[in-house]
Amino acid sequence: MAVLKVKFTKTKRDKLAQVLWVLNWISVVTGLILFSLGLFLKVELEKRRELMAERELHSVPNMLITVGLIACAINFLGGKICYDCVDTNKFLRWKLVMLPYIILTFFFTLCILVGALMCYSMRGELEEALVVGLQDAMRFYKDTDTPGRCFLKRTVDLLQIQFQCCGNTGHRDWFQIQWVSNRYLDMSCKEVVDRIRSNVEGKYLMDGVPFSCCNVNSPRPCIQYQITNNSAHYNYDYQSEELNLWKRGCRQALLEYYTSIMHSIGFIVLIIWLFELSVLTGVRYLQTALENVLRQGDPECESDGYLLETSLAETARSNFNIIKSLGKLNQINTTDSDRDPNINRPSTAHYGPDNVPPKQIPLAS
Repeated sequence: MAVLKVKFTKTKRDKLAQVLWVLNWISVVTGLILFSLGLFLKVELEKRRELMAERELHSVPNMLITVGLIACAINFLGGKICYDCVDTNKFLRWKLVMLPYIILTFFFTLCILVGALMCYSMRGELEEALVVGLQDAMRFYKDTDTPGRCFLKRTVDLLQIQFQCCGNTGHRDWFQIQWVSNRYLDMSCKEVVDRIRSNVEGKYLMDGVPFSCCNVNSPRPCIQYQITNNSAHYNYDYQSEELNLWKRGCRQALLEYYTSIMHSIGFIVLIIWLFELSVLTGVRYLQTALENVLRQGDPECESDGYLLETSLAETARSNFNIIKSLGKLNQINTTDSDRDPNINRPSTAHYGPDNVPPKQIPLAS
């Protein structure tokens, strides 16, 4: 029994073909949207490439770009097919192409679904890249004279100002690294030398943060040095005071920013997937309805359209049996070739020049 069978008159078939022609052209536009979303995401990731460790983060935008371009090509072809299907005679030229086209488009729509799910599953990989990338960027913050790292101070400062964040997970991350270059330390000062010597790794550590951590909305002047020293500032208590520094870590800020982008893109891609699936369903109905017209031999007659000719279980069983029989046939052919005594048997004949057998001279009787 056919699955979701619908009866089509000649008028309904023509209208279905015309509507699908329009929808396929709309699908070309959705392909361009997929391409644009992938390109936008790739640019956003490239903007802060220095703050992320090397990970396969570009697999998602690259897939969206590829799927978008393929969608344009497939739907352009689908529009041409549906346009010709208004005329039953023109359908004959596409009759052998339509079923492979539908199967190919079905697997392509699965790729769109995979792209949408990848947008939602990218958060973990992104967080790992940010953890390592931000740690390295903060560690090299002071290397303003080192080629290849001299831009990191500006990058981190702009990040903390733009996203209103401080450090990797918070402002205390700056206490654990030397973020002031030795070039700007007075080595003749006993306090500086003692601070360096007191550290096992010989670093100049202090309870201070860069200026970009300061909260511009705070009414009090920024306290960025000796943050934990209550006696260094008037009317100040480090434990209870509302610090005039950004509270949020930059990893959380970037993760929230990219997650919101990824979820928005994933939702749009899911909508596009549902739209492509509906167009594919209409093309399948049109194909089966026109094939039944050809079987009846009357272009003006009514015909049945359906998604599957038999039930889902019977279709799956039939396809499984076909695959199973093909496997057995291949196995039989392999076994027969192994048992054939004439295969790979060396020839014992010796011919003359140019491998031509010599003529037999008849003997006189």
